[in-house]
Amino acid sequence: MGRKEQVAELAAKLMSNRENIRNIAIIAHIDHGKSTLTDNLVATAGLMSTDLAGEQRFMDSYILEQERGITINSANVSCPCKINNKDYLVNIIDTPGHVDFTGDVIRAMRAVDGAVLVVDAVEGVMPQTETVLRQALRERVKPVLFINKVDRLITEMHVTPEDMQKKFIKVVMDINNLIVKNAPEEFRKDWQVNIADGSVCFGSGFHNWALSVPAMQKYSITFKDVIELAENDKQKELGEKIPISEVFLEMVAKHLPSPIVSQKYRIPVIWKGDPETTEGKAMLTCTADTEDVAMMVTDVVLDKHAGDIASGRIYSGTIKKGMELNVLGTDKKAKVQQVGVFLGPERVILDEVKAGNIACIIGMKEVYVGQTISLKEMTPFEDFMSDVEPVMTVSVEAKNSKDLPKLIEVIHNITKEDPNIKAELNQDTGEHLISGMGELHLEITQYKIEKDNNIPITVSPPIVVYYETTTKESPVVEGKTPNKHNKFKMRIEPIEKEMLDAIKKIKHQGKIRPNKDLDLIKKLQEAGFSTDESKNIWAINNNCVLINRTKGIQNLLETKELIIEAFTDATNEGPIAKEKVSGIIVGLEDATLHEDAIHRGPAQVLPAVTRAIYAGVLAGDYILLEPKQNLTVNVPQDYMGSVSKVLSSRRAQIEDIKTEGDTSIFISKIPVKSMIGLSQEMRGETQGRAVWTAEYYGYEPLPKSMQKEIITEIRKRKGMDPEPKPAEYFMD
Repeated sequence: MGRKEQVAELAAKLMSNRENIRNIAIIAHIDHGKSTLTDNLVATAGLMSTDLAGEQRFMDSYILEQERGITINSANVSCPCKINNKDYLVNIIDTPGHVDFTGDVIRAMRAVDGAVLVVDAVEGVMPQTETVLRQALRERVKPVLFINKVDRLITEMHVTPEDMQKKFIKVVMDINNLIVKNAPEEFRKDWQVNIADGSVCFGSGFHNWALSVPAMQKYSITFKDVIELAENDKQKELGEKIPISEVFLEMVAKHLPSPIVSQKYRIPVIWKGDPETTEGKAMLTCTADTEDVAMMVTDVVLDKHAGDIASGRIYSGTIKKGMELNVLGTDKKAKVQQVGVFLGPERVILDEVKAGNIACIIGMKEVYVGQTISLKEMTPFEDFMSDVEPVMTVSVEAKNSKDLPKLIEVIHNITKEDPNIKAELNQDTGEHLISGMGELHLEITQYKIEKDNNIPITVSPPIVVYYETTTKESPVVEGKTPNKHNKFKMRIEPIEKEMLDAIKKIKHQGKIRPNKDLDLIKKLQEAGFSTDESKNIWAINNNCVLINRTKGIQNLLETKELIIEAFTDATNEGPIAKEKVSGIIVGLEDATLHEDAIHRGPAQVLPAVTRAIYAGVLAGDYILLEPKQNLTVNVPQDYMGSVSKVLSSRRAQIEDIKTEGDTSIFISKIPVKSMIGLSQEMRGETQGRAVWTAEYYGYEPLPKSMQKEIITEIRKRKGMDPEPKPAEYFMD
């Protein structure tokens, strides 16, 4: 039996003892050392040589990850290990640190109960450190802290023990401030990290050693000893005296919760069903011996031989080979061909995987990230708690027309594996429009199409995704059907910011069923809609709301589906520049309908309603919204003027400039459009000395002076007349 099979067999045995299971994610800013740290844990399980730990990047199996030295895809590994002479199963997800792959981190948070936040001792807390910690806390995932690259403080910067301790205390204080601001109220005190109790450890993932206050007592080693050995190039000896995996795993076992503990407080947040039902009780107690099987899919990988491989967290029940499971929200049932666990780039097949673990299932065709898999009907899990969205688009065309069917299939598969990539076909031009989180995200997607699937493509320069909206309530506008037998009177009004923020959190797309979606209707009331209005909301699309305000209109319900379809079409491609419309209420105020259904079919209703919505948007003060990112630039003080010049020329709003030692930190908000080509200019102006990170901020109005220019630019690109039509054009 090979080592991997032995590890898998041991993992299968340990699954039953849920008190000794730890589901953890390693999270951090890019290049702070997550993957090297994970290597050490993988080596402990015997899946790789301890000599290679810290260098091999075992979890980064994708060729681009190895070439670029960054994590692009989250990767799972199940590690059986002994901690203080007790057997534990530690299921680890190594997550990406680059802002463009934030979606992977968000999805990983749903599968775990604890997170190890890794912070570079030299760089300290960076913007993406804050982002990933906020994401963990939002999902009620408890953090601990690992301060990495301490060897660099000793051997490169030669700091004194006192200065080193000051650095550690600053990192701990920064992290605890973030925990106080972002943790659920009941955990704000208990979840703070503490050097004294061992919920903070520090060390070197590259050199395989770590230290914590409990470890100092256990291994009889002092801070001074560590500095002396490191300074004298005896880091290998340090790794033998205080092995990173032992110190780290003791922190994980002691301070991070088991699924039995965490599901009691996590389930009420991520699942809105009735806790008194059998499935509710089974999930709250993480019961494996039950027919109430419940798993949420957090990742999908397409294997050329095995097909779709869905991985995710099992919250209750046991998934076995041959079981027939429901994919909730669809009419599909699917047979489990195989079930197992991931050991980094490989998967190992088991007879069954029990509640409280992260499993992979083979044979669930056409399953998507975010779906709930169960044995019987139940309330599905809530959507991921995310407000990030694609902000940059490229158009992609196959160079050879014979590759078009294959290109369509490959793009479909990419969007299934990565829900943060959105794709649509431009019917007018035949181009595929692919939207992602930034330039790198789109670059990786292009690589997957061209290199992984051998399809030569032509790719346009990046285009920014704008939104259309209105800032003023329109008069009542009327849309007539082409046969003049039906009329729809509508009013368009902007949604106030507070209400819009609440609607964004609801994350509902599509129609609303008044008798079934009671929880959704309650959320809409909490968002600010009156009881009466919330019950008459027919649909939500792109944070736009369709409300029926009519009374006693004959035959209206027979045309309801068509009105919803027209509303969806109109808000997916608006009248200003065929961009998505966001943040408006479409009120159906009155309607006149022909008594004969044949005169109010799709060819009549769809254009009439769409044109009325267009007229209402154009009759108000219409504007474009542009996406922005928070940008933080770290640069030596000598280059402050250069950075300031670059940011000003790119319409960045500098919100703060901080000084730490001889480094200046610019905190700003910048349009996504201005991020295109930023890296080249910034490197040139600062001789490569600037380091920067960006994270998604949201949409804000494009400056008035630029509205006409950008609208014209988009319309010309899409082959339309330079200026939008007036409202009256759509009311004829």
